Amino acid sequence: MNVGHVKSQMRKGFLEYCILLILKSEPAYSNDIIRILQEAKLIVVEGTLYPLLTRLKNMNLLSYQWVESTQGPPRKYYSLTQDGKVFLKELEFAWNDINETINHLKQL
Repeated sequence: MNVGHVKSQMRKGFLEYCILLILKSEPAYSNDIIRILQEAKLIVVEGTLYPLLTRLKNMNLLSYQWVESTQGPPRKYYSLTQDGKVFLKELEFAWNDINETINHLKQL
């Protein structure tokens, strides 16, 4: 069995949650989201992030605003919608449940 494959699947499973956590406190530009995820050792490339951001926006969990940039074209800053904030709270409850289950099983 390939541990790397399982690890990759686990990361994909909670990547949306991580994106919502990043946007919880303030809007962010996509490159900033990638940087934060990489700093957290969650390797993400643009080709992975943009489809996720689009899907979250289409689900009305994210919105975006164009902001003028001094370093080139305007930038799209993403933020949580009200539905996104509610969904994030639900994911936080789900994460806590999963975490408790895993911690319980690790003690066996």
